[in-house]
Amino acid sequence: MKEAGLYTRLDNRWVQCQLCAHSCKIPESKFGFCGVRQNISGILYTHNYAKLVAANVDPVEKKPLYHFLPGTSTFSIASAGCNFRCGFCQNWEISQFDPRSLMLAGTSLDKRSKGFDFINQYPGDDFSADKVVKLAQQFNCRSIAYTYTEPTIYFEFALETAKLAKEAGLRNIFVTNGYMSREAISLLVPYLDAVNIDLKFFKESSYQRICSASLGPVLDSIQLLNAAGVWIEITTLIIPGQNDTPEELRAMAKFIAAINKDIPWHLSRFHADYKFKDYAPTPERTLKLAYDLGINQGLHYVYVGNFGAWGQDTLCSSCRKLLIKREGFQILESHLAKNSCVFCQTALPGVF
Repeated sequence: MKEAGLYTRLDNRWVQCQLCAHSCKIPESKFGFCGVRQNISGILYTHNYAKLVAANVDPVEKKPLYHFLPGTSTFSIASAGCNFRCGFCQNWEISQFDPRSLMLAGTSLDKRSKGFDFINQYPGDDFSADKVVKLAQQFNCRSIAYTYTEPTIYFEFALETAKLAKEAGLRNIFVTNGYMSREAISLLVPYLDAVNIDLKFFKESSYQRICSASLGPVLDSIQLLNAAGVWIEITTLIIPGQNDTPEELRAMAKFIAAINKDIPWHLSRFHADYKFKDYAPTPERTLKLAYDLGINQGLHYVYVGNFGAWGQDTLCSSCRKLLIKREGFQILESHLAKNSCVFCQTALPGVF
């Protein structure tokens, strides 16, 4: 347990958390919406500091990031909890797991959590930021990804790790729902190199009904991070009957293109999970419709994930010839010279 950052003390031993857009006002002894930040005697504490429920080496393309150090590995970590309640979450075992019962009992997260693939150790308070950095170096990773669950919820540990990673010459990646506060973004930006932000819907009602959140702060985060010079890629999981109309998909693409036409847009095929087990997978025709809408709205790079048949390759924004051919998370061909198209010399935006 560690005193949290980004909060204000209020009267009568209440506190207001300023970490994410929920801005929870928390009475004494109670928890914020995320379930891991608690008001104890007028001081806000985070219970998941240095408690990891996952640590793995992943290809950076899995985040997904296609224009950020392609072909490299990233050391991926997570702690339990989330500030969203998405019924379709595909990591729900750890993101929607409420650790309060274990925390209040004074124990660590147990073996039911998604755990370490190669570290013969289960989560505990002694997992230091320095150890994360050293493991990333040991496994020849060029970056650390704060992912799987919402990294804003373990912000203190993520920020501490990101600072050490920068000193060690590693890059930092947030895979996020974008619901962090402006204050959190300002603290993070000096150490953050790339983000993949989920743009789940383009309707306020859908964010409220399905995620218990709001659309506006997500859009604000995309704009703020782009203005700060952080490399951004955006992912939309296309859910049949929820966000798959031409009007909503076109609105998403138009919003992204208005900020920066070089932002890659990843369209992810839905597979039934968690509370959305009765939904069918996204039809190929819907993926093709979304892909075409993205291109027609002026986006230079649109990708299709969780599908495999097409939509994974990077094409030159000028001559439309193949620059990077992918299969799954592997790069099969690359036609770049100093990060430019070998055919017409147009630069490929990103971090290489």
